[in-house]
Formats: sequence, structure tokens, C-alpha cells
Amino acid sequence: MSRFSKIAFVASDTKEAESARAKLVERYGDAPPESADAIVALGGDGLMLQTMHRHLNSGIPIYGMNRGSVGFLLNDYYEDGLVDRLERTEITVIHPLHMTARGINGEAHEALAINEVSLFRQRYQAAKLRIAVDGKVRLDELICDGILISTPAGSTAYNLSAHGPILPINAPLLTLTPISPFRPRRWRGALLPNDAKVEIEVLEPEKRPASAVADHTEFRDIARVEVREESGIDIFMMFDPGHTLAERVLAEQFGY
Repeated sequence: MSRFSKIAFVASDTKEAESARAKLVERYGDAPPESADAIVALGGDGLMLQTMHRHLNSGIPIYGMNRGSVGFLLNDYYEDGLVDRLERTEITVIHPLHMTARGINGEAHEALAINEVSLFRQRYQAAKLRIAVDGKVRLDELICDGILISTPAGSTAYNLSAHGPILPINAPLLTLTPISPFRPRRWRGALLPNDAKVEIEVLEPEKRPASAVADHTEFRDIARVEVREESGIDIFMMFDPGHTLAERVLAEQFGY
């Protein structure tokens, strides 16, 4: 008997994704996600991230098929032989970041991020930030549009667009990447061990307000952010042989 006799299908709200889901459900059935052997996500990278967030603590592996645009986190779409494909997949285990953001009013907010935690200027004035790693201040004042802390899985997303380094998917590292730094102008960020605790203090938060974002969850008027890897949460992503996330991250560094 197959390890994947119970498959749950989820889809984005596009016509293409919903049509694909209807065809696959007709052929393979549709189990409730909470009792499935695997979850198949049909859409783009955004839908894949949403699905991983929704099932963070389930331990159920997630297999994405591209019915969107970029599809960096997804496999190619085929209707035939799905169960056999699931049997042959290679598993990539990733861990999210845990963000605690404290507002100017003292209220604390918590969220998890699979790709990155970002801090942005909220208005026209640049943000002023103080950065500490494991309790030691490493940068007294960074004037910038923002800064982000990225996981290896997220290093090819916004981090790469902000000129941050690409990390091998299994590297025990995080990236700390500034967004449009003004002072110090030539600071390009840092590579940190994945067990580092990063603290970012917003200087002059009333005059230069900042917002904190964990993937797609945003909190505004933030005074301080703490970020660490949530190593106790395992997210299982499934990829076809030869097209793993590690291979895609490597290929991205050579421009193909």
C-alpha cells in the first residue's frame, strides 16, 4: 500500500489552480488536510507559503505544483502518476524564524516567518536602527529604508533582491541584509549562525516610525524586534528528484 493513499489538495483562487484541483480531486480523491499523508498545493509561491504557515505544526509533508508564475518553491504540474511522484520525492526540512515585535505603546506581537523578517521605514524619513547580536551591539546606528533577516529558504527571495547573499538550503546560517543603507553607506550586511538572537531597536520611533513584517504578517509603529530561528518546528517540503530546493538555490547562483 502506498504511503500516500490520503492526499489533500489546496489551491489558490485563480481559475487555472482551481481547475487543476478539480481534476486531481476527481482522480485521486481529497482527504482533510489534518489527516492527510501529504498536502498538494496548487498555485504559486505565495500559495505554497500560505500552506506551510497553515500547517506549520502538523508534520505533514507539502508538495507544491506550479499553477502560478515563478514557482521557485514548486514542482512542475502533471496530472498523471501523482502517487508515484510523491513516493519518489526528496524531502527538504526547513525551520521558520520567530519574531517578537514590541510596539511604541509596549504591546508585544509574535509571528513566524518562513522566508524573512523585515523592518521597514513607515514614512518618508529613513529609519534609524541599532543592531545587537546575542546581546552585543554590533551597529550603533544604521540609517536605511529597512533591514531583513532571512532563512536559507528565503535567501533567494526578497533578500536576493536587496543584494543579500544566497545561502545553501542546509547551511546553518541566517542573512542580515540592509535595505538601501545610507549610513554606513558601504555596510552590506552580515552572515550569522542560525542560533543567533538578533535584536533591532528603532531609534527615534515616533519621529521615524517603522513596521515589522514576518512574511505576510505586518505590525506597525514598532520600537524593537527580536528574531531567532524556531528550531523546534520542522517543515517538510517535497521535491521531485533532481529538482530539489538545494539544487534550485545552487542554480540561482549561476543565473539559470
